[in-house]
Amino acid sequence: MMQCQYKHLINGQWESSETLGANINPSDLDDLVGNYAQGDQQQTINAIEAAKTAFQSWSCSPIQQRFDMLDAVGSEILARKDELAKLLAREEGKALSDALGEVIRAGQIFKFFAGECVRQTGDKLASTRQGMEVEVTREPVGVVGLITPWNFPIAIPAWKIAPALAYGNTVVFKPAELVPASAWALADIIHRAGAPAGVFNLVLGKGSIVGETLVNHLDVAAISFTGSEGTGRNIASKVVARMGKVQLEMGGKNPLVVLDDADLEVAAEVAVNGAFYATGQRCTASSRFIVTKGIHDRFVAAVVNKMGKLEVGHALDTNTKIGPVVDKKQLDNVCQYIRVGKDEGAKLAFGGEILQRKTKGFFLQPTLFTQANSSMRIAKEEIFGPVACVIKVADYEEALAVANDTVFGLSSGIVTTSLKYANHFKRHAHSGMVMVNAPTAGVDYHVPFGGRNGSSYGSREQGRYAAEFYTTVKTVYIAS
Repeated sequence: MMQCQYKHLINGQWESSETLGANINPSDLDDLVGNYAQGDQQQTINAIEAAKTAFQSWSCSPIQQRFDMLDAVGSEILARKDELAKLLAREEGKALSDALGEVIRAGQIFKFFAGECVRQTGDKLASTRQGMEVEVTREPVGVVGLITPWNFPIAIPAWKIAPALAYGNTVVFKPAELVPASAWALADIIHRAGAPAGVFNLVLGKGSIVGETLVNHLDVAAISFTGSEGTGRNIASKVVARMGKVQLEMGGKNPLVVLDDADLEVAAEVAVNGAFYATGQRCTASSRFIVTKGIHDRFVAAVVNKMGKLEVGHALDTNTKIGPVVDKKQLDNVCQYIRVGKDEGAKLAFGGEILQRKTKGFFLQPTLFTQANSSMRIAKEEIFGPVACVIKVADYEEALAVANDTVFGLSSGIVTTSLKYANHFKRHAHSGMVMVNAPTAGVDYHVPFGGRNGSSYGSREQGRYAAEFYTTVKTVYIAS
């Protein structure tokens, strides 16, 4: 049976490439999702030029036009949520229930930024000078290059594309090479919703070709990137060197502090959800459980009990809670970290085994280490898989110090019934997001997202804070 070949969207036209990439289902290696075009440097340049030309009219387009288009995109995503969730689960391996939640979130994001189109405001200020008025307004920055990761194939593109278009920018979008299907489906929806030629462009392919061209091109005013810290630092050095605007969302080594006074059931549920759902492939996942000595043993037993009940399997099986790791390279990397944890002296309390299922896939037991400490690699480095470690501490003060002992600073959590400790942790946790009695992973679409230190660089994503990146401020003086 002939498989579909999916193309780029450049200047309003679907365009093929000589080279194609196979999109393989990590739950079933015999299932080819489709063949997707692999863009070259010239196609990327063509998309940038189309976006530059389209910016002249789109940046001044009526806000109602932008509202109608983004609202239509959100409506179609929500209307097709079940279909799109199956596609997402099939190509990325996320359990179907998680995939559905992600698709719904993408639709909500487009709806939110449709509203932002007609909520754009400015300031009118009194001048210090007689006979002078001052206006402060926001304008779009220009052509924006968007580079997204594989772990959230539709939500992260949505929270970059929607504000970029809402505020009048034009877009060249490069999704992760591993997950082109969700990106292509989203591009098709945006195209049919009425995006004028050149306003939104999709170029599929390798980061070393498409991504590098976007990063280095002088006509790309801004780059928003989500991915690894190393790649983010490389992008930042190049974009800043040419005086471009850059926004980076990178890694995390997120702590979950559990105090002696915590509700044990809440603590165990929060830990398992935050660490292992979505196969642990979330930058906000809990990977360090920092537990005070009075509850430590009971907490470990409760977590292990819950882990044993998690169904690991095909992402489209409705009984599955934990889908496969995204590909063999990532599986090998996670397994290497499991070996490192054992070699460093941590105790394997649960999991760590590759699993066989009815279909060939990259299935791995969720894994828990105990007897870990902050000097171990498994407690310092981002693993990006279903692996967590437990660090025993004496009290809250030590727990806070250990939680902040990281080069990252994305999300952190605490489980406690003490208002005193919860309030102190909220203020003193060195992270961009803090969760109290809730998983470190899982955020709303209408509030800012981002971290500190090695986790983020530049202004926040999502909600009204997105305007900081996708617009520039203009101050106008008017003599009366």
